[in-house]
Amino acid sequence: MTKEDTTISIILVVHNQADILTTNLPQFLTTAQEAGAQVIVVDDMSADDTPDVLQRMKRDYDNLYTTFLPQSVIINPSRLRLAMSIGIKAAKGDYLVFADIQRPPVSVEWLTGLADGEASVVYTNHQRETVTHVVATDIDDFSALLLKAERKSGRGHRGSRFKKMRGLYDAFAVRRERAFDAVKYFDQPVSGGQLMELRLRVWL
Repeated sequence: MTKEDTTISIILVVHNQADILTTNLPQFLTTAQEAGAQVIVVDDMSADDTPDVLQRMKRDYDNLYTTFLPQSVIINPSRLRLAMSIGIKAAKGDYLVFADIQRPPVSVEWLTGLADGEASVVYTNHQRETVTHVVATDIDDFSALLLKAERKSGRGHRGSRFKKMRGLYDAFAVRRERAFDAVKYFDQPVSGGQLMELRLRVWL
């Protein structure tokens, strides 16, 4: 982070992920505490023990804020984008980090450098427990990466195999004032031809 007074909020959208929340959320929360960051979990109407897990975590971590997306809400075009928008509205940080509960930070350096530009992505080498940040002066510089990795097919960023084809990055950060612009790149339908073009644009 470039300034001591820069604040960061980490936004996680979850659905029926009680077990992985139990395992990975403490890593997010501990890392966030070290960096003075806030963690926001938006529950997309889970039917498992996710709400109970979040309640227990809130008793132990004062930097955790939880909210939810009601099942009754009619979404056009995307529940994920609306859930992310709810997270944005709840966030207090100058920079917002969109992360995946399945990809926890390996160290506090996971957040270091995320506030250097308008937008940035973090890559993690889990074997070496090292992180690398790529910073952009314009969020649109990451448009191809986000569209490819976060496409609506469900075979994107959340995939564990063929990582290079599905999305290398582990978290994406953006200045608060551009956060809603960032959301438009998530959960978009991408055709096969468009996907090939996006892969070429990000050299994957």
